[in-house]
Amino acid sequence: MNEDAAEIGAIATSAPDSVALARDEIAHAAHGSWIGIELAPGVLPIGPANVHASLVDAWRRRPPIFVRHLCPVQRAVALAGDARDIETLQSAALALAPRIAPSLRLSVQTRILADAPFGPYDVNVALSEALAAGTGTPLDVRQPEQVLAVVVADHRGEHAALLGISPVGDNLSAWAGGARRFAREEGQVSRAEFKLLEALETFDVALPSRGVALDLGAAPGGWTRVARAHGLRVVAVDPAQLAPALRADPGVRHVRATAEAFLASRPERYDVILNDMRMDARDSARLMAAYARTLAPHGIAIMTLKLPERGRRAVVDRALVILRRAYTLRGARQLFHNRSEITVALTRRAE
Repeated sequence: MNEDAAEIGAIATSAPDSVALARDEIAHAAHGSWIGIELAPGVLPIGPANVHASLVDAWRRRPPIFVRHLCPVQRAVALAGDARDIETLQSAALALAPRIAPSLRLSVQTRILADAPFGPYDVNVALSEALAAGTGTPLDVRQPEQVLAVVVADHRGEHAALLGISPVGDNLSAWAGGARRFAREEGQVSRAEFKLLEALETFDVALPSRGVALDLGAAPGGWTRVARAHGLRVVAVDPAQLAPALRADPGVRHVRATAEAFLASRPERYDVILNDMRMDARDSARLMAAYARTLAPHGIAIMTLKLPERGRRAVVDRALVILRRAYTLRGARQLFHNRSEITVALTRRAE
């Protein structure tokens, strides 16, 4: 094992086109840290060996926007690139067993970023069985409380595995590399639905089972469909047409107008406001701030902020300043299902 790999203390993940922004967040959170060559697009090795605790502490106070996932590296092992590697990984995992809390549900999450004679599932099963037998720790893939992260990659010409155990709350995402995947559902209108579902999970937001949601820029209706699935009636605002199933839904009122024109009509109050409009992030923030008076005091708002190719940090910072004048920021993150955008969760500021 080369010395550089042994000195890696954490691995962070971001969207490939947001790596520069993620690097800035890491450098700001952990002074004196270094970031190595990407293990794969958007996968950043970070040193020194003790850097993980510094990042966790900083991001508990102020979570990052562009770093999606973080995991510690507590053990690094060289791999041969053949079937023996599974036994090597089992031994490495068992060496970390003293770090495991036996009463907390455990999941093994594997990312393979280089050629290997096995897949993530093979590693997950082998290591889960070894740890369960060796420690008695309960296994839970869907709702883990602690995670053994395994990253198999080529690092400076060496085939290696980097392993670390951490509470799931320290990882920024409960999913390997922050890659939250959803199964496509029957009747799904668009893949934009995944953005809203991921936002609800990431920001720990529970939509109410009754009340009215306002969906700005609704067409073709993906976010409207999610709101309806939760039991909300929806006012869907968009000049464009909705999907046929939503047009036939008596719980959906389609207003064929722009969000600006609808605001001028003095709309009622809503329990939820959704906004996935394709608009400059600062303009969208101003419009959303104007809509704050229509959000019920107990309400929640979720929106995306579309980002330009250049100057993204300045645009994000300005948009968030505008939003904070009218809302309390519950969270802001570039999620797995975001592209050139971030998702923001808001609550209304007390008057």
